[in-house]
Amino acid sequence: MSNDIRIKKGLDIKLKGEAEKTLEKAILSNFYTLRPEDFHGVIPKLISKVGTKVKAGEPVFFDKSNENIKFVSPVSGEIIEIARGEKRRILSIKFQADKEQTYQDYGVFNVDAAKPNEVKAHLLASGCWPFIKQRPYDVIANPDRAPKAIFISGYASAPLAADLDFTLKGKEAELQAAVTALGKLTEGKVHVSVGAKSTSPLAGLSGITLHKVSGPHPSGNVGTLINKVDPINKGEVVWTVAAQDLVIIGELLLTGRFNAERIVALAGSAVEKPRYFVTKIGSEVATMIYDKGISQKAHDRVISGNVLSGKHIKPDGYLDFYSNVITIIPEGDDYELFGWNKPVFNKVSTSRAFTFSWLNPNKKYDLNTNTNGEHRAFVVTGGYEEVFPLDIYPMQILKACMYKDLDEMEALGMYEVAPEDFALTEFVCVSKQPHQEIIRKGLDVMLKEIG
Repeated sequence: MSNDIRIKKGLDIKLKGEAEKTLEKAILSNFYTLRPEDFHGVIPKLISKVGTKVKAGEPVFFDKSNENIKFVSPVSGEIIEIARGEKRRILSIKFQADKEQTYQDYGVFNVDAAKPNEVKAHLLASGCWPFIKQRPYDVIANPDRAPKAIFISGYASAPLAADLDFTLKGKEAELQAAVTALGKLTEGKVHVSVGAKSTSPLAGLSGITLHKVSGPHPSGNVGTLINKVDPINKGEVVWTVAAQDLVIIGELLLTGRFNAERIVALAGSAVEKPRYFVTKIGSEVATMIYDKGISQKAHDRVISGNVLSGKHIKPDGYLDFYSNVITIIPEGDDYELFGWNKPVFNKVSTSRAFTFSWLNPNKKYDLNTNTNGEHRAFVVTGGYEEVFPLDIYPMQILKACMYKDLDEMEALGMYEVAPEDFALTEFVCVSKQPHQEIIRKGLDVMLKEIG
């Protein structure tokens, strides 16, 4: 029996370019990268150096603050470059992949018979631990602190997000193994959400508490699930795992191999044939976007992730560690004269003053990256509250982060949030403030001062 969660506040941004549910293998990438910047707060300590031959799943670096947290190679091959920035900070580790892949063998793991400390040690040693994140702070989970519960969202409500019912199809065995293992690491429940009309394989798993969610975005965010089911108080910790990462964890437990394979949606209005590809973490995005995928119109923006919270990358860039969608939309570098002073029919807005998107709620839009305005001081309009379903005051918590008032941040619910929870408030912000960046900096201050 499931629990129903209905979200009323939010905003569905309907965009052109949704990926068709057809699956094909991406061109095999010759090069792959691991970027420490994908793992917020991690200071990498290298295990391997340039010229080292590695197997898929073999550790390459570990977290300097906790050497038990290891990061492994997505492929077998040779490390050909370690790019560094200021103060010799490691920016990326580049691999040249072998034609025939070989895997580090971690052995088949008997999940049902294993004790919690054995499960934890296995996930740490095999490189699967970075898939487990924690709140507060939205960073890789601290293995030394037990969570009060674990949350998994199996419903993606963001614009042009990959359909998890489609990408998880046929992976029931891997999902069950991963959920069973994770369930041993908490004395609380493993909460899983799926869409109200979903056919997700997650719904049939044992050992979970199932929630069926409905309503506009961000109903699919794991932060929304946490807030509605079991909010975080001071001193408490919860863990979150992305649904597709469960497949990699489960396959590692069942076969002993770290298989970094991932189904990625190529979507966006600049894509001629939006569809799904089978690729691997850290692969060259050019293997997908130039396979008759991207339009040959004016220059476009390539995003690793969804349009609201993804990372801007170059067309010759690489898929980041956590993304399962590549979005390509037009670059917004054209400006309208007096665009602020005339009726608008081709943009999405929560306001009915000049924008008439509310007249056609099912219309799909071809939006670009133009912010349609410039940065200015916060304007109180009440717009944030219309799209923010969490029981938190968004304007107040943003301001508390800006002037670094730790007491106020605590009181307002900062332990519960992550940057992606403020993606919609940033989208509707008439002041063009970078909400996600503000929240990320606020979380970093709390992590440093409070820990």
